[in-house]
Amino acid sequence: MVADTHVPKRARDLPAEVWREVQSADLVIHAGDWVDERLLDELAARARRLVGVWGNNDHGALRERLPEVARVEIEGLRIAVVHETGVAKGREERCSAWFPDVDVLVFGHSHIPWDTTSHTGLKLLNPGSPTDRRRQPH
Repeated sequence: MVADTHVPKRARDLPAEVWREVQSADLVIHAGDWVDERLLDELAARARRLVGVWGNNDHGALRERLPEVARVEIEGLRIAVVHETGVAKGREERCSAWFPDVDVLVFGHSHIPWDTTSHTGLKLLNPGSPTDRRRQPH
């Protein structure tokens, strides 16, 4: 799971550790803000399975190739991916209403890791950014 990579604006490439994980994962999820179509092509070539969405910094071919919201079911687990979910306050309730038929929602945008569960049981996950940590320790 990755988001807000901003390659090549925030970094020339993804960290080596991320590429190692991509190559060993059964599923790679990217929650938007790729910035350059070349990263999409490279991830698609290296990942066994890739699910991604466009973010607010993605334009042109990225928006043509990627959906705003992606949905996938893995062994009965219903996953949705979206870039933006709005402000942190009220996120769980808002996302539970937007995605009532989902078990896990992966999102990006803030560059800040997030791991909570709503009152309806919806798991919300944001991996943060591997290239622009915005006041995060790592």
